[in-house]
Amino acid sequence: MLFTFLQHELKAFLRSKNMGKTIAIKVIMGLLVLYLLSCFLFLGFFLDKILEKAFPTDDILVSFCGILLVYFLLDVLIRLQFQELPTLRVQPYLQLPIKRNTLVRYLSLTPIFSGFNLTSYILFVPFIFKTIAADNGSLTAWTFLFAITAITILNNYLALYLKRKANLNGWVLLIASAVIILIALGDFYWSLFSIRKFSYLYFGGLLTHPVLVIIPILLAIGMYYLNFLYLKQNLYLEELVTSKAASFKSSTEFPLLSRFGVVGDLVANELKLVIRNKRPRAALIMGVFFMFYGLIFYANPKLAEIGGGAKAIFVGMFMTGIFIINYGQFMFGMQAREFDGIMVSRVKFADFLKAKYLLFTAISTVFFLLTLPYAYFGWRVILIHFIMFVWNLGINIPIVLFFANRNYKRIDLSKGSSFNWEGVGPTQWILGLPLFITPYIVYGPFAAFGKGDIGLALLAITGVAFILTRDYWIKLLEKDFFEHKYKIAEGFRNK
Repeated sequence: MLFTFLQHELKAFLRSKNMGKTIAIKVIMGLLVLYLLSCFLFLGFFLDKILEKAFPTDDILVSFCGILLVYFLLDVLIRLQFQELPTLRVQPYLQLPIKRNTLVRYLSLTPIFSGFNLTSYILFVPFIFKTIAADNGSLTAWTFLFAITAITILNNYLALYLKRKANLNGWVLLIASAVIILIALGDFYWSLFSIRKFSYLYFGGLLTHPVLVIIPILLAIGMYYLNFLYLKQNLYLEELVTSKAASFKSSTEFPLLSRFGVVGDLVANELKLVIRNKRPRAALIMGVFFMFYGLIFYANPKLAEIGGGAKAIFVGMFMTGIFIINYGQFMFGMQAREFDGIMVSRVKFADFLKAKYLLFTAISTVFFLLTLPYAYFGWRVILIHFIMFVWNLGINIPIVLFFANRNYKRIDLSKGSSFNWEGVGPTQWILGLPLFITPYIVYGPFAAFGKGDIGLALLAITGVAFILTRDYWIKLLEKDFFEHKYKIAEGFRNK
């Protein structure tokens, strides 16, 4: 029966009127996934060298066992942001003599084939069979492989369970992400405990007691069963159209965005604007090229100041937030042709702003993932990049949206960005001051007294606080926009 479901899904895809566009999107996403997996493969083959450089005083097996739990905590956080929920149009099957357990089993097993489950293998299997098998034998190597497999499956179903819960209560996702971030801060900045020690306590124990592999296996089975029960109890809630959902039909061609309703539709339309027009597409492409920006600083010993973190803060903020800066300050001007229509539409401007937040969050998250290979220069680099990624989402997005309310110049989307100063005014020059100075106002005083880690922790806490209070800032931005909307509309009408 599971094979029949797969056949039906394939036929539905092939018969879709948007099949051509969907294939193009999947090809682009596939190339991006291949790039990310190749980066992980590169890290996997040189993981022993990276560990020796990152932890020169530790035995390589001790350092490897110590980072595993750190990796899997980060894995959960990334899954919460990106992993899609498996779907199946169950209405036709519910009228047929098909057991509900069969439908739920299909929805429960298909996530096993997610690309997220490959990353841990690509990253750790080369090390396991190159180092652990050589030093401790094949039995220990296979024990580690089974343990990593079980924890990967555990993370897979834990993320899915939290995301399904978040569909009913949006705070679940925020609380889960905040807990993981606080755990990281409690270790790396507040030194309340050591994740590496907890990690070595278990994975180091596998070296002498392989029977401990049963723990993650049982946890993975338990999490699978918990998902199974939740799906079985809420099958109708997950797939049938409720009275609330029936009042809105999503037209988005991006399945991941359809669950966000009106906001998802607005993001989908803006993604089409970015992909189809020269000026916004150039902002996106430029952001990809700036992923190599860190090589200027990190590969040059004279410029690299990883210990102090001052330049890593600038590089991390720039690379993870380049699209927010390049596109965000002009985004209303990019939509100048349709601006009058947007103003008289039934779409709430708060939803319009939420769509901007969602677009910036999604693209900045992709850019952060593209910076992961910089772990070659030390895991501290990635940690600072992540802190500045959180800072961008919490602080820089509201700043950019605030200044976007003061940009009254329209932009011709058909023109390229090279030597194109259309839409550029005093606002853009002023915008750079709060964007690039604010993080140093927070970090600088602590760094001056040799307490840079406290400054970094405060940057992370501030970013998380602004993310958690995002609705409040959206209300302020909406109020500010209504004070300037007539000037904006008048400016956009002047060709």
